[in-house]
Amino acid sequence: MADPLHHVIIGSGSAGFGAAATLRENDPDCRISMITMDSLPFYNRYDLPRIFRGCTDWHELLAVPPAYYSENRITLRRHNKVVDVDGKTQQIRLAHQEVIHFDSLLVCAGGRAYLPETLIDSAPLMHGFGSYEAAMRLYRDLPENGHAVMIGGDMIGIDLALTLLDTGRRVTLVTNAQTFWPHEPDDELRAQLLQALARRGIEVVQDARPATVTTPEGAERGRVVAFEDGTTMTADVVIPSCGLVPMVEFMLNAGVDIERGLLVTPELGTTHPHIWAAGDVCQIWNDEEKAYKFYHGWKNVRVMGELAARNIKGAHEIFDVKVEDRIEVDDQGNIHSTFWTH
Repeated sequence: MADPLHHVIIGSGSAGFGAAATLRENDPDCRISMITMDSLPFYNRYDLPRIFRGCTDWHELLAVPPAYYSENRITLRRHNKVVDVDGKTQQIRLAHQEVIHFDSLLVCAGGRAYLPETLIDSAPLMHGFGSYEAAMRLYRDLPENGHAVMIGGDMIGIDLALTLLDTGRRVTLVTNAQTFWPHEPDDELRAQLLQALARRGIEVVQDARPATVTTPEGAERGRVVAFEDGTTMTADVVIPSCGLVPMVEFMLNAGVDIERGLLVTPELGTTHPHIWAAGDVCQIWNDEEKAYKFYHGWKNVRVMGELAARNIKGAHEIFDVKVEDRIEVDDQGNIHSTFWTH
């Protein structure tokens, strides 16, 4: 009797979890391994602002109870980093040198926070928001009635900023090219969106380029943002919010095509017959525009993971690249975005 097929998923976010659940539904006998650098099982990162509304217990953020994985025979490998994928031998090498063979590989590694080059040296003094642990650090370091400076303001950041306002914090938004990422509003709409944020209470700073972030002299807490024009601004925390960069470095030996992300067909297959990709890590071919494009947002990512899993099992479904991409301000001054749609 042949050994069951081993399906390996890199990443445990929305795409990876949806893929694992779909694989198990379609094949009760296969092996499924999820490999992730995260410390927690799958939770929706879009829910992290809830921490500032009192939801600080990580159990409350989980999509399913931890027992789900064992009950569905899904091997969840947490705290594991993939450093290399060998497409010829169909093997994955982990940072601790373990080697894992796969019959199919689905890459759902997502992305890491993008940081403008001028601020890379200041990264240790800023607060990320891409994980439960990072969100809790921000929660502990930003006191009630505290002041946060947000640089950029992508759509996840805007959601966080509005939550901080609602919970009594002060927020200053320093805009840049990534403000409202992944949307690309024209100048007129961008002005309307910024006006809407200002009416809500966010202090909007435009045409200012942060150069450094430091700790005030003689202080253990707080931050000073210095701008290229010589002005400064003090705050309790500084939050970079400038979109994502796909995590693809470990795929350089996999024998797949890479641009900014992994290039995939509308069926989410790469140039390797046993490797697929889904979520923020991949660019999908749009035949109408004759270009590979990213399709961000929780809803799109979830659909990709489930679709890729069905195609791994032999289906030939196509991802609908004509997904809606819209951001607008309603008559009450509220911002609505398809990126926030669950």
